[in-house]
Amino acid sequence: MYIAAKGGEKAIHEAEKLYHQLKGQVTPELIRHVETTMPYLVDRVMGEASLYAPDLAALAIAQTGGDLYEAVLLLRAFRSTQPRIAYAEPLTSAACLTVRRISAAFKDIPGGQVLGPTLDYSQRILRLDLLDGSAAEPEPVDAADTPARRTYPLVADWQRHNGLLPAHEPQPTGDPHDIPDITREPVAVPAPRAQRLQALARADTGGVLALGYSSMRGYGLIHPTVNELRLDYAEVQVRHPVTGAAFSAGRVRVSQAEVVSKTAAGYKTGFAATLGWNEVKLIAASTLDLEMNSANSHPALSEDFVLYHTEPVESSGFCIHFKLPHYVTFASSNDAVRRVMALYAGAQNTPVDETAAQADTLAEAAP
Repeated sequence: MYIAAKGGEKAIHEAEKLYHQLKGQVTPELIRHVETTMPYLVDRVMGEASLYAPDLAALAIAQTGGDLYEAVLLLRAFRSTQPRIAYAEPLTSAACLTVRRISAAFKDIPGGQVLGPTLDYSQRILRLDLLDGSAAEPEPVDAADTPARRTYPLVADWQRHNGLLPAHEPQPTGDPHDIPDITREPVAVPAPRAQRLQALARADTGGVLALGYSSMRGYGLIHPTVNELRLDYAEVQVRHPVTGAAFSAGRVRVSQAEVVSKTAAGYKTGFAATLGWNEVKLIAASTLDLEMNSANSHPALSEDFVLYHTEPVESSGFCIHFKLPHYVTFASSNDAVRRVMALYAGAQNTPVDETAAQADTLAEAAP
């Protein structure tokens, strides 16, 4: 927290009132409207805040007038006040209720391609008729002849079975208390894989997209292919504190992406997942996961650069703090500039034989 000056409380209070006046009244109806009509925006805020609470995310969006960085900050601040009461059971991708599941690597994948909710194949045309009062009621979805499956096998498992990917090594089941938690502990570099995936899960969507895109354009070492992209509903399984029996505490939206690329040693995969549905972020994030710490000087391949500079609250907070008073430091810089200008002006009016004697003084005074 940067606190550079005190005073002007009345002006600050009036400025805040003006901000809220310009964005209008926040009502329970508006909050519910944001939650139901902007689900992908709500999902983005929940993912970057590391808190699955659609109603609270909608409240944060409405309260901040749609300023996403402020909304994420509000939600993270609220999250920090909540105690951890349980650890969820490990979740497998194949056990999720899948509503969208596609692969760009193969046309025919086990279980088939499932388009699900998407605008990928639609025309991008602005509905100007809605400004004239036309209704935009969603059309009912036709029922399929064959009911969709609840779960689908992983494309990577099929690839491993066919020798296209190395065999998957089972991970030992450890104590969930031993899993690093970046919401309570700072990220360490080099980061354990758990920290890397957590940081990418709640990283700024725009920052991840920019770095991932730079890698895709040729600054990286790979050309990724989407091996599998999923939008799911996941059951949050926890154990009863008394009986120890596992039960569902609720269902949350999650998304996950896996990209694959050919290397000298064969195929290699990158992975990313997050709360909510955010496909573009995850494709870029899984590309960064695949390329991090590769032997290349490009920033998008550096774990330190990616994880620290895509942290939305820290990066936006540092950028925003430049709006606060910096009178003392800028005045100091002004004094140094004036001294240099005075010395330079004096040198211009000084005979040639005296100018050389002032060179060292001029260099020392330069900022």
